[in-house]
Amino acid sequence: MTPAITVTNLWKVFGPRADRVVGTPLAGLSRAELRERTGCLVAVRDVSFEVRPGEVFVVMGLSGSGKSTLVRCLTRLIEPTSGEVCLDGEPVRAMSAKRLRELRRHRVAMVFQHFGLLPHRQVLDNVAYGLEIQGVGRAERHRRAAQMLALVGLTGHEHQLPEQLSGGMQQRVGLARALATDPEVLLFDEPFSALDPLIRRDMQTEVRRLHAEVGKTLVFITHDLTEALSLGDRIAVLRDGELVQVGAPEDLVGAPADGYVADFVRDVPRADVLTLRWVTRPAADGEECDDVPLPQDTVIRDAVPRVLRSGRPVPVVDGDRRVGVVDAEQLLPALLGHRRQVPT
Repeated sequence: MTPAITVTNLWKVFGPRADRVVGTPLAGLSRAELRERTGCLVAVRDVSFEVRPGEVFVVMGLSGSGKSTLVRCLTRLIEPTSGEVCLDGEPVRAMSAKRLRELRRHRVAMVFQHFGLLPHRQVLDNVAYGLEIQGVGRAERHRRAAQMLALVGLTGHEHQLPEQLSGGMQQRVGLARALATDPEVLLFDEPFSALDPLIRRDMQTEVRRLHAEVGKTLVFITHDLTEALSLGDRIAVLRDGELVQVGAPEDLVGAPADGYVADFVRDVPRADVLTLRWVTRPAADGEECDDVPLPQDTVIRDAVPRVLRSGRPVPVVDGDRRVGVVDAEQLLPALLGHRRQVPT
C-alpha cells in the first residue's frame, strides 16, 4: 500500500544562503553553533517518516521544535530547503504552481490554531468557502456545507456569524470547512491549544469520532502529550528540528528512545497506555491456566479485573496464536509505574 505521505531527508533552513548548509560540514553543527557562524536557523533537520492511509499521525514537540514548520512544508506553504515530500507517491516539490493549487484546494486541508473564519460571512458560507474557491455552484456548496455542519453537531447555527459562537463552536466550523472539500489528508496545526481545557477535551473526542466516521488521514501537531496519546495511532517526537522517535503511544511510554522522550512520558500512567504484550510471560510446564484468553492488545488496566477474578494465569493471544500468559505478578509493576524492557 502506498503511504499517504512520505517525507524523506527533509530540511528547512532559514537565513542567508540557507541552501549552502545541507550536504556540507555546516549541517553537522548544533543549532546554536550554526546560527553563530552563519546566521542560519535549522528548523527541520533531515527528517524522514511515512504516514499510512487513514492513520492519525501526531507530531509532538516543545515550542521551537520545528513541528509547525514541518507541517507547512508538506504542502509547500513553507518551501523546503532540501529533501522530498510525496503525497500518494507524487513528489510535492516537483509540482507546478497549478498542480500545487489543486493539491491545496482538493486533496489537503488545514485546520489552524487560529480559526481563520471570515467574520462578515455566516457559518454556512464559511464552511462552503473552500467549495466556492473550487467553483462549486451555490446550491450544491450550501447543501454540502449543511451536511458537514450536521456532522460536527452545528445544525441550527447556519445563519449565525462567527462572533456569535463560542471558541469550541468556531473550531467546529473550521473543522467542517476543512471536511467540506472532501480532502484526502487533513493537517491540524495545534488547533485546540487556544481553547479552555474542557472544550479542548470535547474537541479531541470530536476528532476521534469524526475520524471513525470519515476515515481521513490526519496529521496532528501538538505540544501536549496527553493530546498526542489520546489521538495518535503513532507519534513522532521532534527536538530542535530532529526526529527523536516514531512509534505507537505504548512504544513511547514503554520504550522511550532517550532521556528527552523519557522526560515527556515520565508522569503518564503506564497501565492506561501499555498493553498485555509488555507484561506477558511464557507459561510454565504444566501450569494450569484460565480457559478464556485475552488479546495481547488489551490495555493493562482493562485486564486487571479479569486477571484478579480468575485467580489463575490468563492466556494471552495474538489472533489464534497463544503468546504466553499473564497474572497479577506481571500486572502489579505496571500499575505501580515500574519500567520493563522492550518486549520481543
